[in-house]
Amino acid sequence: MTTAEHSQYLVSNYAPPSLEIIKGKGSYLWDSKGSKLLDFTSGIAVTNIGHTNSHWVNSVTKQINELVHCSNLFSIPQQVKLAKRIVGKIDPGKMLFCNSGAEANEALIKFSRLVGKKTQESKRYKLLVAENGFHGRTMGALSATSSPKYRNGFEPLLEGFSFAPLNDIEAFKSKIDDQTIGIMVESIQGEGGIQVATDEFLLGIEKLCKENELLLLLDEVQAGIGRTGEFLGYQKSGVKPDAIAMAKGLGSGFPIGGIWLAEKWGDIFQPGSHGTTFGGSPLACSAANAVLDIIENENLINLAKDKGQLLETGLINLKNKYPSLVKEIRGRGLMLAMAMKETPNALIENMRNLGLLVVGAAENVIRFLPPLTVSEPELNEALDISEAALKKLYLNPTK
Repeated sequence: MTTAEHSQYLVSNYAPPSLEIIKGKGSYLWDSKGSKLLDFTSGIAVTNIGHTNSHWVNSVTKQINELVHCSNLFSIPQQVKLAKRIVGKIDPGKMLFCNSGAEANEALIKFSRLVGKKTQESKRYKLLVAENGFHGRTMGALSATSSPKYRNGFEPLLEGFSFAPLNDIEAFKSKIDDQTIGIMVESIQGEGGIQVATDEFLLGIEKLCKENELLLLLDEVQAGIGRTGEFLGYQKSGVKPDAIAMAKGLGSGFPIGGIWLAEKWGDIFQPGSHGTTFGGSPLACSAANAVLDIIENENLINLAKDKGQLLETGLINLKNKYPSLVKEIRGRGLMLAMAMKETPNALIENMRNLGLLVVGAAENVIRFLPPLTVSEPELNEALDISEAALKKLYLNPTK
């Protein structure tokens, strides 16, 4: 349990925590009571290389001893190196670094407004966004998020956003008007319950964007950095976006975010038009470069596909064994969901008590988000615990 000082000194914007976590290594966390817990939350798709990876720790430690922070008034070699590597994994373009996924999505929104102002005489500024998505809690990113769960209490939000159901091309087409500047979607909706944007849908909105001279903006904050078996989740579809937001797994625990801008738009931001004090610091970029080292050297993107298939097969077997409890298994790579027929809170608690940490999402979903470094025995351990927790719930539905 957590100490009384937690609630005494910290704002209650999160649910009361049930555990006090003090240590992590690989796929495991330890709480203050010494319990070892298999972590299939990865800090909500953040620690893609596992906890306290030795190469990551050594790289960050080395950089701390050399230079932690430097203003973006100066060139930062670690930042240039990181930008070059990310651009090389996408398409020709440029990077702008920040500190989080919400900041990255704010930058996407500002980018769209800037394009509208410079190319359309300010007539076009609206973004068309998928329902059930989540783009962050800052005012701009929240305005691009349709769920009342996040919006309530913070209206009036920014105007200029409309919403249509994911994977419904005709609905998106019907919402485009002469003030629309772009379409913004997640390749896989994370907080929305691991709802996958189909290849046909992504190709369809790309076509709509070309036909209507709209920007295609992709939020890869949760699905990116190898989690789905591609460097970024959308890449399976083959679409060519105008800009992409990324964060979470990029730093594997160190705060960093960024946006990629296609070559056409690489100079849209001019000095003074956007900035950040801490974005792209030497330390943050050293952490991110170490993440890319590990992903590349250990072939983690391809392994995410293979391990994801093993996990998905195991979860489907559990669905077939407990059809009265489990509605559906969905997702891709190591971004998977077990959609339940009832609220999953009791099952999540059962799993935690048995030593497995998972995280909920919308639509009665349990998210399975292990690190990309997860081993096959650890996957089997997670499946065994999940089966035991499901069996307990099946035999005693009130527990």
